[in-house]
Amino acid sequence: MTIVTNPGKRAATRETILDHAYALARRDGLEGLSIGGLAADVGMSKSGVFAHFGSREDLQLAVLDTGRQRFLTQVLLPALKQPRGLPRLRAIVANWFEWSHEHQSGCVLLSAASEYDGRDGALHDGVVQQQAGWRDELQKAITQAVGLGELRTDTDVAQLAFEIYALMLGLHHDAGLFGFDEAGRRTRAAFERLWRSWQT
Repeated sequence: MTIVTNPGKRAATRETILDHAYALARRDGLEGLSIGGLAADVGMSKSGVFAHFGSREDLQLAVLDTGRQRFLTQVLLPALKQPRGLPRLRAIVANWFEWSHEHQSGCVLLSAASEYDGRDGALHDGVVQQQAGWRDELQKAITQAVGLGELRTDTDVAQLAFEIYALMLGLHHDAGLFGFDEAGRRTRAAFERLWRSWQT
């Protein structure tokens, strides 16, 4: 006898598990995830969780990808509605500020970079791919601003992307220690100087 499962229900259950896993990873990092702990949190058996994720590493990779998708949905996609050039680049940064505010108590993407930067394996490679992909998006927006004459023709695109990323890391760091309002004020001032330094 063949047992037919409801693919819609299965997908919904998987999303529920990922929602819980993502929340746990924000608090404890990807290394803090365990099949047993997640099963207890969701109210399922360990075998039930294993049916959706064959291993702990598969679960961690899925949570990392969930973080990537949520970040792009909140930060990049709304910015694409803005005109190319500095308006879009500024919108990306503004949305990133909001993301940092909402995730000041724990960001899966940043904690994963700290957890796996010195390791080998699929999780390290996944983090590198996610981070490199985001740098590419920043460089694309910067290149468009250069092409439109809103940034200097001699703009070092990779350098500016690095500086944007560095300022956002500083925001996340200081927001957790000293509060978001003060960290945000200083980071916004730093961004205004950064834009001026590269403008024509």
